[in-house]
Amino acid sequence: QVQLVESGGGVVQAGGSLRLSCAASGRTFSSYNMGWFRHAPGKVREFVAAISWHVGSTYYPDSVRGRFPISRDNAKNPVYLQMNRLKPEDTAVYYCAADLALSTVLRGTPTYWGQGTQVTVSS
Repeated sequence: QVQLVESGGGVVQAGGSLRLSCAASGRTFSSYNMGWFRHAPGKVREFVAAISWHVGSTYYPDSVRGRFPISRDNAKNPVYLQMNRLKPEDTAVYYCAADLALSTVLRGTPTYWGQGTQVTVSS
């Protein structure tokens, strides 16, 4: 089992920044591909970013590319999502997720999920 705990959410004004962290415990975490997703009320869950465990390749949808870099430290734990130039439409609960298969993360069906952290961007 892998346990994921997000932190760093909060309320910020449009144009501001927040950094989310995802700490993992359990199995050998460094072998897991990591992703961030978000879920806003009335919308479907959306893929936000992913990073591969092996070479650290990163993946983003157009909606956040260039604003939300994902990273992990040398020990590969925790994983960060730096959110810059935030917009009101970025308001959502943000979830960290992990899977041994990168394709599963990119498809939006990773095995392990955190409990989520709320991000609210005021206009």
